[in-house]
Amino acid sequence: MVAKDRSDASHVVEIVEFPSYEEAVRNSKLPETDRIFREMTALCDGTPTFTDLDVVRDARLNTDSARRFFEAVAHDDDLSAMAGLVEEHYHDHDPANEQDLIGLDHFRREMDVWRDGFDFAFRIEDQIAEDDRVCTRWSWEGVHRADFLGIPATGEKATMTGTTVFRFGANGKIVEGWWQYDRLGLLARLGALEPTEF
Repeated sequence: MVAKDRSDASHVVEIVEFPSYEEAVRNSKLPETDRIFREMTALCDGTPTFTDLDVVRDARLNTDSARRFFEAVAHDDDLSAMAGLVEEHYHDHDPANEQDLIGLDHFRREMDVWRDGFDFAFRIEDQIAEDDRVCTRWSWEGVHRADFLGIPATGEKATMTGTTVFRFGANGKIVEGWWQYDRLGLLARLGALEPTEF
């Protein structure tokens, strides 16, 4: 990857990624690497500088964090793990709620409504990451074991599909989320909606 400094067009940075640190060290000792170094140096006005970098945040890490979020919501005994994944001032957009939820504590309470009502699990179908966003297409399956939104436990197995887009902050935590899922279909399967005749 080659990048140019927006404020100084003469400052060009080239990033070369290797599968491992050991591979990078092996590459630096090759004769052709020395030849390329000399050719690049000849193109520079001054002496080029080299920096040995470790990747600390990229789209793949955000994707892993999004996956861990769905695992934690369904399987952790409590939601304390959310503090490591979700920012305190998290902003949640869910069309099923009249108002957006602001703050990790409010979001935890919302998740507890689902966790109290169902034994459930998410299955990740697809994930796409770009810049600070991760879009996850998921399937959900749960058993209705207790009251959920005023609907007494049915013991029924229910499924639904949905998509969630998370925005990540500079510290790698989720700061905003947008949810789309088949909540009406879920309520119908629980017998909370009258069937519609056409």
